[in-house]
Amino acid sequence: MPKGFACRNTAVAVASLVVASSLIAAGRAQTNQYGTSLDPQNFTQIEQGRYLAVAGDCASCHTVPGSGQPFAGGRPIETPFGVVVGANITPDRETGIGAWSDELFLSALREGKGHGGLLLYPAMPYPYYTKVTERDALAIRAYLNTVTPVHNAVVSNKLPFPFDVREEMTVWNSLYFKSGEFEPDPKKSAEWNRGAYIVEGLGHCGACHTPKSTLGGDDNTHALQGYALQGWFAPNITNDSERGLGGLSIADIVSYLKTGHNPATASTGIMAEEITLSSSQMTDADLTAIATYLKSLPGQTGAAPAPASAPEAVAAGGAIYADECSACHGPDGKGVPYLFPSLAGSPNGRRPASSQSGPRLDGADGSIANTHRLRAASLTQRSRSRRSRRICSSPNPRVKRRSAASTGKRSVRPSSRTAVMVCAQSAKAASASATGNPPATPR
Repeated sequence: MPKGFACRNTAVAVASLVVASSLIAAGRAQTNQYGTSLDPQNFTQIEQGRYLAVAGDCASCHTVPGSGQPFAGGRPIETPFGVVVGANITPDRETGIGAWSDELFLSALREGKGHGGLLLYPAMPYPYYTKVTERDALAIRAYLNTVTPVHNAVVSNKLPFPFDVREEMTVWNSLYFKSGEFEPDPKKSAEWNRGAYIVEGLGHCGACHTPKSTLGGDDNTHALQGYALQGWFAPNITNDSERGLGGLSIADIVSYLKTGHNPATASTGIMAEEITLSSSQMTDADLTAIATYLKSLPGQTGAAPAPASAPEAVAAGGAIYADECSACHGPDGKGVPYLFPSLAGSPNGRRPASSQSGPRLDGADGSIANTHRLRAASLTQRSRSRRSRRICSSPNPRVKRRSAASTGKRSVRPSSRTAVMVCAQSAKAASASATGNPPATPR
């Protein structure tokens, strides 16, 4: 073959490869209609993003349960300041994030800034997501590009005035937001650092488990030591031996995150949803890393609350427990492993009463142990009142009517008179208990 002919063939081949590469790139750019430069054929990145979206529990806020429209938004999120609605994060170009650039996605996820610098509310947990690496954040974007686009216009800001003024977030961010990726601790193991990365970042555990200030910012002096929200209490998840995870092993924590149960406890409410949508689908390696990190956190220190000392309160509480609780949790309070949680020695039974949500009766030392003593006495009184009302309102076989031919009056035997007196006294006691005034001394 002549040398010149071979050279021409080589040049043609190279030119063909260049043209083919350009056509492929153009085809990808045309297929990838979502304002992103990410390769829609990078299935490794997409699968990584799917897993990270699960680990970040994105569906819990951005998917309406039972709607069949993943990530289409519209789910109300309760906050102490009002309701924020989860945004549509499908690749719909008009109502979702399909027209967003990668840079805008990163800004929203990690900096809390949307279109034109619009400040997002921390219901979108960017104070935690700021720790997510750019690589992981772009993997999440790559996955979201593959979900079914849903045209669903969502108005996220449903907050009342003045909380609906987004410019106020400038002050909030200056107080509570610190931008920056997670920095591994070289003195710790890779497993510990992986757990810290998930807990402090993508898992945003502190959003529920860290106490909040009046403005809704994290009180990091008590990080992960428990907080009440949406009618539930997110417990202390440090290694605190009295109120946290000190009595649980790493295997116990992994079992709980994987199945919602372990030998000591069971999940309910918001945490049960998180486990269903997120942690139950995570790898055992990541769950072990989370448990390893949490077990390294010391929590608060202090003496254990004093046990109940009033014999009458203990007796009343024991009677109520036997009547209302023992059928599931057992006479000894140890429950049934993997079915009904143990109440005996439970750290949630020793948390401060001030950390509970809803009405409460505070004990002298602020502990839930004393709260339960007061509740036991209150429940005992109410139980007596209910019993007395039943005696009053139900037909009493000891109350007999005489015939109209005799006196025309109703005769009440002594035992029935006693029941009526108990009725009256219980009603007075219940009324006094409700108003806070002691009942008058009978004369």
